[in-house]
Amino acid sequence: MAITAETYHVPVLLDESINGLGLKPGGIYVDVTFGGGGHSREILKRLGAEGHLFSFDQDADAERNILPNPNFTFVRSNFRYLKNWMRYYEVEQIDGLLADLGVSSHHFDDETRGFSFRFDAPLDMRMNKRAGLTAADILNNADESRLADIFFLYGELKQSRRIAAAIVKARTQKTISTTQDLLNVVNPFFAREREKKDMAKLFQALRIEVNHEMSALRDMLMAASELLRPGGRLSVITYHSLEDRIVKNIMRTGNAEGKVEKDFYGHIETPFVTVGKVIQPSAEEQQRNPRSRSAKLRIAEKRTENE
Repeated sequence: MAITAETYHVPVLLDESINGLGLKPGGIYVDVTFGGGGHSREILKRLGAEGHLFSFDQDADAERNILPNPNFTFVRSNFRYLKNWMRYYEVEQIDGLLADLGVSSHHFDDETRGFSFRFDAPLDMRMNKRAGLTAADILNNADESRLADIFFLYGELKQSRRIAAAIVKARTQKTISTTQDLLNVVNPFFAREREKKDMAKLFQALRIEVNHEMSALRDMLMAASELLRPGGRLSVITYHSLEDRIVKNIMRTGNAEGKVEKDFYGHIETPFVTVGKVIQPSAEEQQRNPRSRSAKLRIAEKRTENE
C-alpha cells in the first residue's frame, strides 16, 4: 500500500491541540512530530504571510508528506535537537510548540519495521533507520539486568526479570532476529487473558529503549521552555504514563523529576502556568480512531515576568 498522509497517521485531538496553541497569524511555531502532517496542515491554515512553521521528523518515510508551502520548513531530525536547529535557522524565540508523542499508525502497520507483534518482521524499531542500535541488537547483547530494567521501567512488566533471563538463555541457542523469535521466548510468561496487553507493553519498552524516547522528550521540553517567548504555548499529547509524567512535571515544576522549588513567597518556581484541565478525546473520536483512547492533551503557557 502506498504511503500517504492519510494512511501514515490519523491526527489525534486535532482541533483541541491546535486551539491550545492560541495561534497568532504572524507567529513562529514548531510541530516536533510531523508524521503524516495532519497537525502541521491545520497550523498552516491559520498562519498569515508573516507566520512560519518548522516541523520535525526523523523518519525518512515522513518526508513523503512534506507540505509545499513557503511558510513551512521541514527538519529531518530527532526533536531532541530542537534548540540546535532553531539556532541554525536564526530563530531566537517561538510562539508555540505542538507535540503528538504517539507512534504513527504507519509504524504499526508497516510489516517490515518490527514495531508490532502482529507481523513476523526483523526486530528493528528504529524511528531513524539510518543510525543507532536495533531492537535485535539490544535483545542479543544487553546483559540480563539491563534487559530486566528496560522491561520494568518502560513496560511496567511485573515478570521483567524472568523474561530477561529467558531471553538471555534463548539467545545462546539462537539469535533473536525477528518478532516471531521473540514471541516464541516470551509467550509462556503471558496469561492468555492479558496476552495482547502485556505483549504491547514489551514492544513499547523495546521501542522506547531503541529510540531513547524518554531522554529525547526531556531534552526537547527543556529546550522548548527556553525558546518559548512569554505568553507562548506548549500543547502536548501523551499516550502512556511514562511520557505523561515527564510532561506534567515540566509544566508544573520546570523539571522532569517534578522537584518542587519555591521562591521567598512560597510560589512554585516554574516557567509555565498550566492552561485548563487535561483534555481526553471524545467518545466519538475514540470510536472513530481507537488509537486515541489513551491520549491526554496538556497545555501550558510560558509565564511573563510579572506572573
